[in-house]
Amino acid sequence: MLYLVATPIGNLGDITLRALDVLRAVDLIACEDTRHSGNLLRHFNIQKPLVSYHEHNEARRTAELIEQLVAGKKVAVISDAGLPGISDPGHRLLRACQQRGVPYTILPGPSAVLTALIGSGFAAEHFFYGGFLPVKSGGRERELRAAAERDETSVFFESPHRLVKTLGAAVVLLATRPICVARELTKTFEEYRRGTAADLLAHYTAHPPKGEIVIVIAGGDSMDCRE
Repeated sequence: MLYLVATPIGNLGDITLRALDVLRAVDLIACEDTRHSGNLLRHFNIQKPLVSYHEHNEARRTAELIEQLVAGKKVAVISDAGLPGISDPGHRLLRACQQRGVPYTILPGPSAVLTALIGSGFAAEHFFYGGFLPVKSGGRERELRAAAERDETSVFFESPHRLVKTLGAAVVLLATRPICVARELTKTFEEYRRGTAADLLAHYTAHPPKGEIVIVIAGGDSMDCRE
């Protein structure tokens, strides 16, 4: 049996009781970073074998894990934060389970995407999630241009080291479109800062950002854009 288990995106108190029960019951836990996940498990006094499962070994590790699952082992997959399979390993193993007829289940829980989307105050009935914005400027500008043409709210992950460059490009491509920078979600210094790209660029140029960041861009038919 495969379990994809959501873990906290910051505040450890957000883990679910069901997640703790499953992590205590499985035979093996596959995780992005064994040190990071080891700290999480120690906090809840859980001792289980850990194996690394990340983008650099996902193909090889999937083959190993699926054989253990076929043999009847119970395996949990966790990411460093949030739900595996969303910009994190997990999808490939789940597909392998579907192909081999191995049962699986998903344990819902914390999500940076949904937390930022709701916290932005922008329309949440329909939205586009684009993962991490491209590192190269051409790809980044292409995504921002697409967001400018989209009626739905757009959500992206971004590095704090590239946020100012992204906002600089957004000044031209998104003009007065409302944007929200959601930072350090569920943590001590959690922040939702809304404004135009120019407003946000001025702020984060003066106050270089730290921590994990989600950018939420209002859609073209948003109420915010008609005010």
